[in-house]
Amino acid sequence: MSLNVVTLVGRVGGDPDVKYFESGTVLCKLTLAVNRRTKNSDQPDWFNLEIWGKTAQIAADYVRKGSLIGVTGSLRFDRWQDRNSGANRSKPVIKVDNLDLLGSKRDNESGMSQQNSEF
Repeated sequence: MSLNVVTLVGRVGGDPDVKYFESGTVLCKLTLAVNRRTKNSDQPDWFNLEIWGKTAQIAADYVRKGSLIGVTGSLRFDRWQDRNSGANRSKPVIKVDNLDLLGSKRDNESGMSQQNSEF
């Protein structure tokens, strides 16, 4: 038996990076900061998230930098060869299956008004 399940709750590190494909598929990439409690301070761990399909469209429409979200998915490693050095590289990516918007409507509205006032 094998199991690959990741559940995280944290704050989004930047606005969604969304790509629309000719096939109609949507891809949304996000970074998520999850606090790790230590004796001296909270240190965030950063995770790269990849969201596909209808869930990606929801993320694109409703998630912004600082949003509190919960995700469930699986861990995989993207692997490639560095063009300059030829060294093998990899990075962990969470392929999100389920996205929960955890902030309140008030949080989202205040975030939007703060975001709009920056322009």
